[in-house]
Amino acid sequence: MHIREYTEDDRDAVFRLRKVAFNGTTPSGPLLRPGSCGLAAEIDGRVAGVLGIGEYAQFYGGAAVPMGGIGGVAVDGAYRGRGVANALLDAALPVMREHGQPISVLYATVPTLYRKRGWERTGLFEWVELPMDRLLAVERPTEPIPSRPAVESDLTALHDCYLEVARTIDGMADRRPPRIDLAKVLEMDLVSVLPGPNGLRGYLTAGREPGGDMGRLKVYDLIGVDVEAQLNLLASLKSWAGTLDAIDLRITDPATLNLLGATPMSYSVSTSTWMLRVVDLPAAVAARGWPRLANAAVDLEIIDDHAPWHAGPQRIVVEDGSVRVEPGGTGAVRLHARALGPWFSGAQNTHALRRAGLLEGDPADAVVLDQLVGASGVPRLADFF
Repeated sequence: MHIREYTEDDRDAVFRLRKVAFNGTTPSGPLLRPGSCGLAAEIDGRVAGVLGIGEYAQFYGGAAVPMGGIGGVAVDGAYRGRGVANALLDAALPVMREHGQPISVLYATVPTLYRKRGWERTGLFEWVELPMDRLLAVERPTEPIPSRPAVESDLTALHDCYLEVARTIDGMADRRPPRIDLAKVLEMDLVSVLPGPNGLRGYLTAGREPGGDMGRLKVYDLIGVDVEAQLNLLASLKSWAGTLDAIDLRITDPATLNLLGATPMSYSVSTSTWMLRVVDLPAAVAARGWPRLANAAVDLEIIDDHAPWHAGPQRIVVEDGSVRVEPGGTGAVRLHARALGPWFSGAQNTHALRRAGLLEGDPADAVVLDQLVGASGVPRLADFF
């Protein structure tokens, strides 16, 4: 088996495999897009499997950590059972490290495949169905803010508004170009903005889609930088009463639903889970934001057969407000590769990791690990790849 980066010449083979694997239509356009690359596995000169990597970044502790987003993993049915997917994942790890992506995320259809290579379930991508009667019951804003349609000159301010909120929610992508084309948002059916004195106070994006008697309104982003902005955006959705029984809202800021929404005790939620892997622990720790703690250290032994560059004894050092990883130490706390993602993201504490068999050692020695990540809520993404 030979693994290589795919080229535009592989377009037909790659699209054919993905069409069969995901029961979709044949994609259009070029294979290679800005901010992405991919790998192909060849057997006897034929493309037997493919894997794509997108350039993203996720906020953790307020800092955007470069992330390799893996998608489109597909294997020819004639070659399944021969380790093609495993070989592609093994080859992707050094590629992401070389591209400066110390963490990796994927949406797993076969979790066991990715767990064997160090990815573990970490966060959520969610849609919620908001019944219109409950939306009508949301508190009225005390400060009406006139909205207007977005125009091309708003794109930078719109992105800045998103970043102001997204950087406070662990896991959210920073939607950086070139992988994310900011101008694409203007193609949506509804893009309204709330002007403020120093930029935008909020914005809403939505699309009208088939479904039910009157169709559906799918709200992709409802972003407000303060409570009045959020209440104004929620109020703007009330105008759909009589036309729709419910609105589908993609969760970007969970506070919108949990603290301002008038959702019933039971409601419909569509959830996708994503898995995270730490590709390069020292680089990931250096890129993340951390709380300011007293000087401390924790000695680790990293068990990672597929990323030998950070396997073995490592020490996390908290010193003068900074956090770093350096080689050495006693290895008092053993962390398996699958434990790194849930710990780094704050999705699981050391007690849960120990119960899952992914962490070993004296609980007292692991206290610093829990103090570092804190409890910032479930990591979330509002982008699918």
